[in-house]
Amino acid sequence: MSLLISMLISSPRAGILIPIPQYPLYTATLTANSGVGIPYYLDEGANWGTSAPDIEAAIQEAIRTGVEPKALVVINPGNPTGALLDEPTMEKVVRLCEQHGLVLLADEVYQTNLHARATHPFTSFKKVVRALGASLPLFSFHSVSKGVVGECGRRGGYFECANIGDDVLALVYKMVSVGLCPPLAGQIGIDSMIRPPRPGDASYALWKKETDATHAVLAQRTGTMAARFNALPGVSCVNSPGALYLYPRIELPDAAVAAARKAGKEPDTFYALSLLEETGICVVPGNGFGQKEGQYHYRLTCLCPGVEEYVGALERFHRKFIERYGGL
Repeated sequence: MSLLISMLISSPRAGILIPIPQYPLYTATLTANSGVGIPYYLDEGANWGTSAPDIEAAIQEAIRTGVEPKALVVINPGNPTGALLDEPTMEKVVRLCEQHGLVLLADEVYQTNLHARATHPFTSFKKVVRALGASLPLFSFHSVSKGVVGECGRRGGYFECANIGDDVLALVYKMVSVGLCPPLAGQIGIDSMIRPPRPGDASYALWKKETDATHAVLAQRTGTMAARFNALPGVSCVNSPGALYLYPRIELPDAAVAAARKAGKEPDTFYALSLLEETGICVVPGNGFGQKEGQYHYRLTCLCPGVEEYVGALERFHRKFIERYGGL
């Protein structure tokens, strides 16, 4: 991703559309390359949905302020939200990119982390682009560190290019070749991910059993955690159909917000640090991903075993924290 962003940023006024909330890599890489992040907000009330009209409005606002939109980032399934785009929305996004001459950067690294496959299937942007006969440039990304192969541990990934000219591909290969130390362990992991055991292979039955069990456990943990959070005072949490996270929204008492400001910290950072100190549980405050003014969130993972102990500690902390600062 950083390689492609560096290629797209041709001037200090070049910008890339980024969903908010978003994985902070994008804004950090844009800053490193002297580019401009163009935010478009996801709709929490619609299960963190992506709105084509909101993206259009963000494009027009960027143009009005002298920023040249170059590309659009879509994270599907979302990080930190876990949201999944449906095909009609994806089609609108593709047509919007065509209309404005944008490169589509499709971050699809959580595509196998699906908790409700029957109702929320994953569809790749490549499939939609091909079905529409669209000509927009597309880069799609996948990773061994998600799914059930690496589970945020082992690192390795790749990107696929569609509708990219030979001259641009030659430049991409040239820039990639500058890296003189190929990550061998990551390459082995990628090979294992894209060529898993097939029916009839001696290892298929065991692989299928272990993979299905992991998906089932992650789905169960996610659903349990979301339900428990939604039962807490001042907490609302979308039960994410994908990825490895939940992103609950928290209401904080005015006294807690004042205490945070006095300590020189954002309120959700103050909450997260208090949680870490009192329980040992580490979450990422929402201000690191971007959020609307006056809103507070945090991201936590569903990878951790022992849901009862883990969520129970979170529940006890939250109730004590709210009580400590005068309640809601």
